[in-house]
Amino acid sequence: MLAKRIIPCLDVHDGKVTRGVQFGRAEAGELRNVGDPVELAVRYNEQRADEMVFFDITASAHGRASMIDVIQRAADQCFMPLTVGGGIRTVDDMRAMLRAGADKISINSSALATPDLIRAGAEKFGRQCIVVSIDARKVSADRWEVFSHGGRNATGLDAVEWAKTAVALGAGEIVLNSIDADGTKAGFDLAVTRRVAEAVGVPVVASGGAGRLEHLAEVLDEGRADAVLAASIFHFGQHTVGEVKAFLAARGVPVRL
Repeated sequence: MLAKRIIPCLDVHDGKVTRGVQFGRAEAGELRNVGDPVELAVRYNEQRADEMVFFDITASAHGRASMIDVIQRAADQCFMPLTVGGGIRTVDDMRAMLRAGADKISINSSALATPDLIRAGAEKFGRQCIVVSIDARKVSADRWEVFSHGGRNATGLDAVEWAKTAVALGAGEIVLNSIDADGTKAGFDLAVTRRVAEAVGVPVVASGGAGRLEHLAEVLDEGRADAVLAASIFHFGQHTVGEVKAFLAARGVPVRL
């Protein structure tokens, strides 16, 4: 069995790592400054994180320039794979981030707006480089809808079906974000994670809701996720990556120690 990956996530706003509860709060000023993204990346590299994800949560032309600088500096000091997302709308945007030192590109709203961007990126750089991030909200007892633009806009798309479409177009990995659970530290949405994981033939990364070590074990086991993304439990010193891995290993979850 392949080792499960533990991936800290850095939400970057104006060159700083921030953290808030729920999606779309940057404009309302409801974000807590966590620190310098490169300093945090180095910390997690030393803790033996399997990967690192950077999301430019309020991407703009200025934001993209600052993110390129962040990725360049992080890549110079870290040896784990780096994924970057936020505001990436073209193959040229992808190329710029890969040249800066990113290993993978994460696209979300741009993939919804232009699904062929998934195919174009996979053909140009290889599908292992293309991650499609899906923000899903539960809208009925048995359905999760995809939302775009940081969870602001409903698309009408079913999350499981969109994941299958994205993989068919060339996505090499799916990051599944639960809008309902994000930032709450109340646990992952196990049901939708398992639905997506069982529907696609590529790795699925669970995101949104990590609050206790048990939550990570649950989503990797019951949710069938291949990796788990977390922010608050790492940024605020609740747990180190090493503590998470030790806990999972003790429960029989395969991880790289």
